[in-house]
This record gives sequence, C-alpha cells and structure tokens, in this order.
Amino acid sequence: MSGSGARAAAGEGTYDVANGVLPTDTTEDVRRRGAGVSAQVAVLPVGSFEQHGPFLPLATDTLVACAVAREIAAAYPVHLLPPVTVSCSHEHANWPGTVSISSVTLHAVVRDIAASLRRSGVGALVVVNGHGGNYVLGNVVQEASACGERMALFPAAEDWESARERAGVHTSLLTDMHAGEIETSILLHAHPEFVRPGYESADFTADDRRHLLTVGMSAYTESGVIGRPSLGSAEKGKELLASLAESFAPYFALLTSAEGRG
Repeated sequence: MSGSGARAAAGEGTYDVANGVLPTDTTEDVRRRGAGVSAQVAVLPVGSFEQHGPFLPLATDTLVACAVAREIAAAYPVHLLPPVTVSCSHEHANWPGTVSISSVTLHAVVRDIAASLRRSGVGALVVVNGHGGNYVLGNVVQEASACGERMALFPAAEDWESARERAGVHTSLLTDMHAGEIETSILLHAHPEFVRPGYESADFTADDRRHLLTVGMSAYTESGVIGRPSLGSAEKGKELLASLAESFAPYFALLTSAEGRG
C-alpha cells in the first residue's frame, strides 16, 4: 500500500487498519513484557458490527472497545489482543450492514482464546466489552471463574458511571443507550475522522425499552439512535477513557494477586 497508509477508499466508506486498532507487538515484545510481571494478563476487546445511526460507523463498538483496551495497555503491563469484531447484534438486524454471530459462537470464541492464552503462559484474560447486547460474555466469565480460571469482564456499569460523572456526561446510562453522548464522545476523541456530520441534530430518547429483546431496536427508533449525541465532545471522550483506565486498577490487582491466581 502507499505511504498514506493502510486505507483504501470505497465510495464514502473507508477501511483503516492503522490508528492503533490492531496491536503491533512482536513476539519479542510479548516475551519481554511477560518477564517483568508476576502474572500475565491479556486484554481482549470485543466489539460488534452494527448500525450506529447515519453518523457513526458500523464498527463503532469495536473502535470503542479498542480505545478502552489501548488506554489500559498504556497504563498496565498487559498483553493487548486484536479485537473480536462481530458479535451478538440481533436487535439491530433491521438495519443494512449489521452482521451477527450466535451467542454460542461468541461464547466458544472467547473460551478458545482463553485456552490458547493459558497454553502459552498467559493465565488471565480481561474481556473489554464494547457492545451492550453481548450478554453472554457475563456467562463466559462466570463459568470460567467457577472452574478456577482467571477472567474478568470490563467495564462494569459502575465503571461507566464513574467515567460518566468524571467526564461531565449529561445523559444517564439508561438514556444513553446507542450512538449517544458517550459513544460519540469517545469517537470524537479517538477517531474523529470516522464521525460524520449529523450527530449534532440526531438526538432521540426512548427510556422505556422493556420489550427490546422481543421486538428489536427498530420498534423504538427509526434512525437507530437512542441517546443525545449532540452533547458529545472530544474532551468528554478523553476523560471517559482516562477514568476507565483508572477503574481498571482493582481488576489488574485481583487477577495478578496470589489469591486471584488461585
């Protein structure tokens, strides 16, 4: 490819493997990092490929998960993995471009990755989830932990709430459901080139979504947006990521402690 990069235009869309979405470690980098810690922890971003309204890309959840994982890797000696880019997005099936795999498949993928890591000497795995519909990831972590394996799911709702407060996000976590203030802010900070015009006037709220699993997102929004993206800003995105990196500290401590190692 040309020096301007690993980017090839196709109509209005772009494909970009740069910008830190994929880790660039060599095997020697991993070996050196592992030699300096008492227990190795891998970080696996899990995103999705689903609609995020007319102004955010289908890969938004993957980009968000990778941004969080990169922030963690900059602050802690972890083994950063490439993302899982397709997951459980069935509630978005009515929008073109959305692709899903079954929860059984996602469960198997994460378990296989964890097993492979253990065989190579990496005994702990943190799954950084960027998509709220990946409910099965909680089960994966529960089951692994019950079997004596070291695994965690990050961020928890409490971590997002702390980040929301620190960043001055106005929208509640209930209202900020999809393509709203938080996701827009993180992309404006981490990948502003992927945010298209229109988020400034795309606000739409639907706090009562009790039948979401039965009827899907299209029963609650025509645009695909549920939240207030107009309130998004790069500064909020920066603070959100910084707060999440700080919130990761007890997870890292637990997974690397003698008690956490079992």
